[in-house]
Amino acid sequence: MAMALSTEFTELLGVRHPIVLAPMGGSAGGALVGAVSRAGGLGLLGGAYGDRAWLERELPIAAEGTDQPWGVGFLTWAIDAGAVERALEFNPAAVMLSFGDPSPFADRIRRSDAALIVQVTGVDEAEQAVDVGADVIVAQGTESGGHGARRGRSTLPFVPLVVDLAAPIPVLAAGGIADGRGVAAALALGAAGALIGTRFQATAEALVDPSVSKALIEGRGQDTERSSVLDIARGASWPTETYTARTLAHPFLDRWRGREAELAGDSRARQDYQDDVARGAIPPLPVWAGEAVDLITDLPSAADLVTTLATEAEDALTWAGRLRPKDDPRAGS
Repeated sequence: MAMALSTEFTELLGVRHPIVLAPMGGSAGGALVGAVSRAGGLGLLGGAYGDRAWLERELPIAAEGTDQPWGVGFLTWAIDAGAVERALEFNPAAVMLSFGDPSPFADRIRRSDAALIVQVTGVDEAEQAVDVGADVIVAQGTESGGHGARRGRSTLPFVPLVVDLAAPIPVLAAGGIADGRGVAAALALGAAGALIGTRFQATAEALVDPSVSKALIEGRGQDTERSSVLDIARGASWPTETYTARTLAHPFLDRWRGREAELAGDSRARQDYQDDVARGAIPPLPVWAGEAVDLITDLPSAADLVTTLATEAEDALTWAGRLRPKDDPRAGS
């Protein structure tokens, strides 16, 4: 069994490993959350837009699926206070807010027993997260799968910047982390843990179509692309001037790349997209995938994945700790 890597984050949340399931809308359901939390990570339910029917189905599964800490994540720009209230009734250990101004919901979450986690994609957002009293801040780099800032920063330079700015608030690194070496790198950058999405999409418990799992196992990082084309095509209400999404290759991307404004004004093209989905020519949802998708080669249980990530991280840090200058007296003979 993996040794516990203790950080400010694991101590704050009372979890064994500094590994967090990203609250991926729709696919991070109660079963996946429970499995990650039982294995010693922090599972976060993908509450996304705060869809009531989905929450009513998945919240009880998460709450009853583990006696360990778990949480819920929402898209800040898309939810109302009622969604947060409903989630809090299940006593989550944490509520995460991503994309948008967290202020309208921050006080309510902080009055509960839940830790407030705020995801940020730039320095201004990081400063705002500190100001609203975030207990944990997630620094998301543009390598991440799914949605992120149109003008974001890469994980490697962004994480230490946020770590320094937010101290002593613990920071989680997100974006392009799909194995234990990535977790170790996050800790070396000063983060107190890693938030992982794409790698957890390819697990037995994720609420994804088998075609998505297959695409992730076969996918390559160079085939991922950030764009707003698919959000526009499928009529998603994302603020496309602010956020794009990283996905695997898609025929609509090839057809409309660089012509987003034209697509937005072309109702016929958007209907074509819906028709293609209806007849099965294209998948119902884009395959969100981060740049580390190459590292995904299997479909483990979430519990086995958490243990593997923790063990690999520990091994990577042990190995890195042995690297000493030749003239360092600690290096031995």
